[in-house]
Amino acid sequence: MQYPYDISVVVPLYNEEESLPELVRWIKRVMHTHEFSYEIILVDDGSTDRSWEVIEELSAEDNTVKGISFNRNYGKSAALHMGFERCAGEVVITMDADLQDSPEEIPALYDMIKHQKYDLVSGWKQKRFDPLSKTIPTKLFNAATRKLSGIQLHDFNCGLKAYRQLVVKTIEVHGEMHRYIPVIAKWNGFTKIGEKVVKHQERKYGTTKFGLERFVYGFLDLLSITFVSRFKKRPMHFFGTMGTLMFLVGLGITVWLIVQKLFKLYADGRARDVVDQPLFFLALVAVILGVQLFLAGFLAEMVSMSSNKKNEYLVRDRVGSVKA
Repeated sequence: MQYPYDISVVVPLYNEEESLPELVRWIKRVMHTHEFSYEIILVDDGSTDRSWEVIEELSAEDNTVKGISFNRNYGKSAALHMGFERCAGEVVITMDADLQDSPEEIPALYDMIKHQKYDLVSGWKQKRFDPLSKTIPTKLFNAATRKLSGIQLHDFNCGLKAYRQLVVKTIEVHGEMHRYIPVIAKWNGFTKIGEKVVKHQERKYGTTKFGLERFVYGFLDLLSITFVSRFKKRPMHFFGTMGTLMFLVGLGITVWLIVQKLFKLYADGRARDVVDQPLFFLALVAVILGVQLFLAGFLAEMVSMSSNKKNEYLVRDRVGSVKA
């Protein structure tokens, strides 16, 4: 397949007016040195400074620079989604606009996608220039993501990544899911995921736009993406299993209480009423919850089946006369 460009560079940004001219010049210099055909897509996520005016000036000077501006701040995932939707390069590079990601890494990342046939390559900022308040939570976040996803990456949230175009045109990034693009890619069948040590530059302009709350939201998003990825097409496997187990536990406790009462009545003629025991009400709650979970799984299965679309299944390639 022929692509208009070798590389599309997608840069989400928010209030980065000072760094944009230097970043674009740096990217251009690298592209010209290695003779790549390219486009630079700058996605302004509702900046309140002069970022959009700077993008317009850069685009007027060179038509390889393209800009998209949001009406308000939607978040990095939305910016990446829009950039992925508009890009046309064979290899797609994402990087942050704050000059902490080095464009000098682009040729090596391109080679890993183009010639080593990786689906996705994630940067690893092995040596970081961030405070401990940021690096320690990042290490914990990455360890949890490795454990739950099975993907052995050191830095899931590194903004510097490279993709085959098919990957970015297939995956959906929304909410705060940009942290888990490798996980989303894996669940969509793109399993050749690599890693490259990249340089981490000290921030030259402005301040970071992210706070510690992103780690709390990030963990919740991880649970969400793991659940949806595994059970989106088979919700009954989750809800039905949990419901059946709870129902059987509740039923088992109830039967045991009844048998215990009958045994005591037979032995000495006296026994405590089943309904006088707190354990009976716990068993009753377990039975009710079990039935509700099973019904939830049943309804979710019906919704999943009714909403299935023919084009939700990714075809890798075709040969011969097989029609799309």
